Amino acid sequence: MSIDNFQMTAELRTAPEVVRRQEQQPLTDVLSALVARLRRKPPQVVVTCARGSSAHAATFGKHLIERYLGIVVAPMAPSITTIYHQRLNLNGQFFLAISQSGRSGDLIEQAVAARASGAVTACITNDAASELAQSCEFVLPMEAGPELSIPATKTFVASLSILARLTALWAEHEALAGALRRLPDRLAAASELDWSNLIGVLNRAESLITIGRGPTLAIAREAALKLKETSRLHAEAFSAAEFQHGPIALVSSDYPILIFTPTDAAAAGTNQLAHDLITKGAALFATGSNIAPHGQLETLAADQPETDAICQIQSFYAMVVRLAAARGVNVDEPRHLKKITRTR
Repeated sequence: MSIDNFQMTAELRTAPEVVRRQEQQPLTDVLSALVARLRRKPPQVVVTCARGSSAHAATFGKHLIERYLGIVVAPMAPSITTIYHQRLNLNGQFFLAISQSGRSGDLIEQAVAARASGAVTACITNDAASELAQSCEFVLPMEAGPELSIPATKTFVASLSILARLTALWAEHEALAGALRRLPDRLAAASELDWSNLIGVLNRAESLITIGRGPTLAIAREAALKLKETSRLHAEAFSAAEFQHGPIALVSSDYPILIFTPTDAAAAGTNQLAHDLITKGAALFATGSNIAPHGQLETLAADQPETDAICQIQSFYAMVVRLAAARGVNVDEPRHLKKITRTR
């Protein structure tokens, strides 16, 4: 079956237009109103609540908000509310839920509790009529249209883009805002980059590691999840720093490592780790140009670190459909998975 016939392929190719639509109303109006509210009484803490790919988007949001606004961002465990029935004091803080469907019961219950405690509540969702949306004061629509493929692609990219837009507006960061205007065209170009040198090695692999840091940590986590979902290939994600605290003992020539190199100040340390891993005999693949050609993954010229990271996951998505086909897996029908996962 041609990869062009997969729903996942069709949807990942629409990501550039999804991001372009976000430059219009209603998202721009909601962002302006939300940022005005946050500026009137700045929160001391931002609390995120998400599952699956959306949790990786929240990791990206944590980097953005801490990096450009200096506000601590903490992921919330919904079970504290849904199972242990403990109310958290979020009065005056910013609660942000992320969910493609807006139908996860634990996120909805946590949003209701956060709003009742006095938090400013917002959600990023692809269903502005969902129960999660109705539970939050501010609704940030992904504008992604129906996503029929079970593995999320365009909604993940849409979530990252919204988080970057929120940060650029809140921090008045024109460089990030300008990069977002260029992002649709760059995403289209990123979809066409050739990562085929990965496929043969990963097709033979039983397990691998993905690594990122700063803006690419969320990308590494999302890539590891997609390898499980689409190719039934075990993958575990680490930050470049955390990997050196124990997991580095796993390194061998038959254990592939995929590094998503950031294009900001974290690049130097990540590149040094790549060189160290090569000397240890790792089967290493990395974005950027600081490793041997056989392990180099093609990227666009650097533009802005956070949007560069978004382009890296777009290139990965295009590759992983081909990998799944090579492994005989139908990416549109992953084993044991449903499009909407309801947890409490």
